[in-house]
Amino acid sequence: MKTKNETRPFGIRDKLAYAAGDAGCNLSFGLKSTVQTFWLVFMMMETGLFSILLLIVQAWDAINDPLIGSLIDNDKRRYKLGKYKQYIFLGACGLLIGGAAVFLPLNPQTTDTWVKALVFIMGYVIWDAAYTMANVPYGTMLNLVTDKNEERASLSVFRSIGGAVGGMVPGMILPMLIWNKITWTAEGTAAFWDKIAPTLEGTGLTAEDFTHYPNNPQIFGDKAGQLYEIGDAVYSPLTGAQLEVLKGEMVFWAALIMGVLAFVFFIFMIKNITIRGDEYAQSTQETGEKVNLFKSFGTFMKNRPAVGCTIAAMGMFLGMQSATTANTIMFATHFGQASLSGLVQMVGFLPMFIFMPFATKLVKKHGKKEVASIGSIAGLIGGAILCIFPLCPRNLQLIVYMLGLVFFGLGMGFYNCVSWAMMGDAIDYQEWKFGQREEGVVYALHSFFRKLAQGVGPAAVIAIMGTGLIGYEEKLGTIGQSAQTAENMCWLVAILYLFSAVCQFVGVALVYNIDKKTVDKMNAELAERHAAE
Repeated sequence: MKTKNETRPFGIRDKLAYAAGDAGCNLSFGLKSTVQTFWLVFMMMETGLFSILLLIVQAWDAINDPLIGSLIDNDKRRYKLGKYKQYIFLGACGLLIGGAAVFLPLNPQTTDTWVKALVFIMGYVIWDAAYTMANVPYGTMLNLVTDKNEERASLSVFRSIGGAVGGMVPGMILPMLIWNKITWTAEGTAAFWDKIAPTLEGTGLTAEDFTHYPNNPQIFGDKAGQLYEIGDAVYSPLTGAQLEVLKGEMVFWAALIMGVLAFVFFIFMIKNITIRGDEYAQSTQETGEKVNLFKSFGTFMKNRPAVGCTIAAMGMFLGMQSATTANTIMFATHFGQASLSGLVQMVGFLPMFIFMPFATKLVKKHGKKEVASIGSIAGLIGGAILCIFPLCPRNLQLIVYMLGLVFFGLGMGFYNCVSWAMMGDAIDYQEWKFGQREEGVVYALHSFFRKLAQGVGPAAVIAIMGTGLIGYEEKLGTIGQSAQTAENMCWLVAILYLFSAVCQFVGVALVYNIDKKTVDKMNAELAERHAAE
């Protein structure tokens, strides 16, 4: 028997609740890049080993999504909360401690490598299981909250808003808390050297090199070569960047707090969103057979719009998301501003916030594919500008970098605001073309490739960082890297952003084939089928 709440008309309550769900997801997901920085910089995990470990855990992460999606589709039990909300609640409970499990602050100097590897894998598996349990049904439910195209688009916009808000905490605020800028203290040279010496072996630097400003008049002007005074920022004699160190113990407690905040957001969503479609309609076909995962995979690959969405998403993770760790290390070694790296990255999100109020109207007038395609061109311009910044004079590099981020963020903002609605249309497309309604599996297979990119991308980037192309040496942390390595990191970050923009353009502008006219035709024909059934 339906309750009053289940028949409530779609409205702002659903939108805010759906936004809260992605805020909860991103409070946890936003820690992904910090995982890599924590184990690479604080725990000093060897780059080759760490890239292999990342591939292992992300391979399981990718496989895990379609398995859970299939489990949900085939689950016929009637839960008090409803099927999707029940799984989200279980995942939210796991995320209370799951996010912190991967940040156990072991002693990087005395802990054996095999112990580090074991702790990393176990912590990540626990975290990932909880996140997948919450995220797969959350993404799947969009089509069941409403069947109207404009309302789905508005849910996608609010999801982007919630995701941006949730991502701001780990992305912008967390770096300010976990990075410590080194200043000259009254303890003297010997005490100062004892603190930083373990990460400077092999550089040839001595305590004397850190008693005065680097002799570089172009950067330090009148202070070049002068002795440090108490309270002065200390700079690397190699790169001229201010020294910063990662406070590993702080990361653990921050992740624990974010798990609690994520739980609060999930509970708000569960209590306030209404699922109006039938959660059990896609669990069986007309013949009563269970969803066949392998058969669904073959059908998914024929679903051109789903493939287009997936190419764009994979490009985002292979490029932009993979650049996050490299970007943090670039800010630490080249700019000496790792604590502000997240704040600078938020510049890339500003265009998305500016675009959001107009997203629904633009989609209604022009269509989702059309809006995303125009945005992807802006992303290409941003990627090109980012490839220019390493060539600029040092005092202009950060300005040019931020200008490139603005254009890149404009393109990514257009896409993010409509991406989930585009994926919702791709799910409808599967039913329209192939007669199969498999929300859970289609979304989970899309998520499978996203997760695969999340694993392959960072693993490849970290492996490249450890080669002669970049020259990053993990035992030197962020304060002992050479000037050439710092410059190489700039090029790596720039190329990754450009690659991300190219993939977005190919996915949404060239492969995705549901324009506004096709969407209207598809929705009308599906409505006729459902009415006949």
